[in-house]
Amino acid sequence: EIKEELTALDSEVASPVVMDSISDIKEKFTVEKIHHYLDEVQEDILGNLARLREKEEAPPSPIPGLTFPQSADTFGEYQVNVLVDNSETKGSPIIVETTPNHRNLFGTIERVVDRSGIWKTDFMHIKAGSFLRANGGYLIFNALDALIEPGVWPALKRTLKNQVMEVQTYDPFYFFATSALKPEPIECNTKVIMIGDAQIYRLLYGYDDDFKKIFKIKADFDSVMNKEAERVNQYVAFIRKVCDEDKLRPFDKTGIAAVLEHGVRLTGRQKKLTTRFHLIADLLREANYWTGKAGSDVVREEDVERAIERKIYRVNLVEEKIQEMIDEGTIMIDSDGAVVGQINGLSVYNLGDYMFGKPSRITVKTSMGKAGIINIEREAEMSGPTHNKGVYILAGYLRGKYAQDKPITMTASICFEQSYSGVDGDSASSTEIYALLSSISGIPLRQDLAVTGSVNQKGEVQPIGGVNEKIEGFFDVCKAKGLTGRQGVMIPHLNLDDLMLRKAIVQTVKEGKFHIYPVKTIDQGIEILTGVKAGERLEG
Repeated sequence: EIKEELTALDSEVASPVVMDSISDIKEKFTVEKIHHYLDEVQEDILGNLARLREKEEAPPSPIPGLTFPQSADTFGEYQVNVLVDNSETKGSPIIVETTPNHRNLFGTIERVVDRSGIWKTDFMHIKAGSFLRANGGYLIFNALDALIEPGVWPALKRTLKNQVMEVQTYDPFYFFATSALKPEPIECNTKVIMIGDAQIYRLLYGYDDDFKKIFKIKADFDSVMNKEAERVNQYVAFIRKVCDEDKLRPFDKTGIAAVLEHGVRLTGRQKKLTTRFHLIADLLREANYWTGKAGSDVVREEDVERAIERKIYRVNLVEEKIQEMIDEGTIMIDSDGAVVGQINGLSVYNLGDYMFGKPSRITVKTSMGKAGIINIEREAEMSGPTHNKGVYILAGYLRGKYAQDKPITMTASICFEQSYSGVDGDSASSTEIYALLSSISGIPLRQDLAVTGSVNQKGEVQPIGGVNEKIEGFFDVCKAKGLTGRQGVMIPHLNLDDLMLRKAIVQTVKEGKFHIYPVKTIDQGIEILTGVKAGERLEG
């Protein structure tokens, strides 16, 4: 009876204090769920006042190093676990998740080991992930990184479809029992932006039905942009930004111009600038290093050029070996004289981080027969589909040009000499036509010229890629063998706007020691190679 009276007295004394405190908190929040929670807190406190009295200190353990289990924190269950605090965030939150695993994206319920070796957890160990921290805003991560993480992709689709997220412990190996805690699902309005390449997008779009329903907006980022005054100013601003962030030396006008020129060259087009800014940033840092080695305070043009040269030197071992074999005569290339049915084609080698061009000898042999044009690379299964198409187009051009009143009865074989790794691309189709016409007519072709360009069935020479690398590759061969003043490269006329050659080549062309011939048609090209007028077909 006395105990009941004491309990009633405790409640009478504590009620005003507890209720006033709870009321003050309620005034700060208008959410109904918070009010409901505070009512439960008030009821629990008033119903368990005995727990709030100070506890007597636990007796010392009779065994050194062994402690008695301590009672739980009296006020622990009344703590508030703030999962996300965006109170100081201006605008919508933008979260960039660099490691999009299940824990980082969707949160987890952590477990701790007490002194007795028992795993424990409570609501204070619930941790939010990036998805919840970006609620009401944007979450950005790499698509491939998320796809290779166990359990992430199904959970991501489920969360986006239902617009709710459940925080749970993710244990793919089931080493631990699932947590007994089951937090209430949280409504989420998070915009997810996945960054990936076109191949990943096509695979997901083609093989995952949910993907096209969930991710409805696609944005392509171009790797080039127009070389306009505004873009150039933005490029200069980017250079300044990198210099400030990385504490690099300032670039003078010549240094900036050299960086811009390199940005144009990376696109392969005079009127474009690359948007692969990580490559430009690397160039800025390397140029700054060489400036320091030179003892200068300002990055100049020569520093940028040296950085480019040294970077090429680090990755062009294959190019050097091929050039060495050409110099030794192991790979046979003529850079002077004239030969029937033989011509210098131009190939581009792509090593991933470096591209370079080198000449390839193309030969044609013709005879009487009915086999038509034999593509030796195709017969040896070393020819790609694009190269095969080019040979078929070549045959179509010949029929349209020379077989209007009578069929062409011959056997002709076309071969890329000393080519053992396969051939693809149609940029040698015009080159093959010249060699074929030379073999049929017996008129020799100049060996001091190299030729590139695809062709259509009308005999028009079409533009190709890698024109700068191809010209530079043949120039290096001619320079090593000795410049005669007659050597040069024949390119499609439409590739003129793509020329961004090394300064040494530009200067040599200006001096008349090396030449670039732009052509529009096969007839125009055959005249340059043979010195003989192409002529026109007589009517009747």
